[in-house]
Amino acid sequence: MSLATPGAFNEDPGLVWQFYSYRRHMSLQAKPNPAHYALAALAEKVPGFQTLSQNVDGLSPRAKHPPKQLQLLHGSLFDLKCADRHCGYICEDYTDPIVPALAIPTSGADLTSNEAREQDISDVSVSIPKLKHYELPQCPKCTKALLRPGVVWFGENLPFTVLETVDDYLASREKIDLMLVIGTSAKVHPAAGYIDKARQRGARVAVINTDENDRPPRGWNDGDWFFCGDAAQILPELLKPVIGDLPRP
Repeated sequence: MSLATPGAFNEDPGLVWQFYSYRRHMSLQAKPNPAHYALAALAEKVPGFQTLSQNVDGLSPRAKHPPKQLQLLHGSLFDLKCADRHCGYICEDYTDPIVPALAIPTSGADLTSNEAREQDISDVSVSIPKLKHYELPQCPKCTKALLRPGVVWFGENLPFTVLETVDDYLASREKIDLMLVIGTSAKVHPAAGYIDKARQRGARVAVINTDENDRPPRGWNDGDWFFCGDAAQILPELLKPVIGDLPRP
């Protein structure tokens, strides 16, 4: 929380960028799981389906989820935007590292591979360099300001266009059949509030979670479902009647 703020970026953009570059790097080591692919397949099969995601890890886009049916409420680690709001530049970029100065530091050679080992810069005992302004990602449009991660920081509003898309989607439908609530405590607003908005249009709610204590904000209604377990295993089975079998990776 001390790094994910506009003030922290203004004070020490090099430190904040090293934090986010590390998160980008670790996210790219992960692969989309069958739940990501199942939701992407459902979007392909059902044009009226929308995914509202609080994740910033880029896994849903990498699973080829149709962009128009994926609303990233908290932005993405892989969106870059100009720190000067008057510039307006934004792009998607999966380059790792974005600039050479943000490469993960390495230590001595790994005896098993004879290659340098990456250091875990989340470990307080690992020192990190003090980066200069010119070493950080620069905006190619205005050429004056730095680029910043395209995530929503504490104290910032959620993306207006995303919220508008979700509100228009809900307002345009007289009936919603089903709301899937996957892997979330459903306590962070405004995302948690969408459950009640879907209910107002007739939706039944299906929660898929490993924690039985995570339930809709206003509790359970008759006809709701709870599936306890790993969404990567449960979702492909739940959606199989609609999407069929997922192709093997």
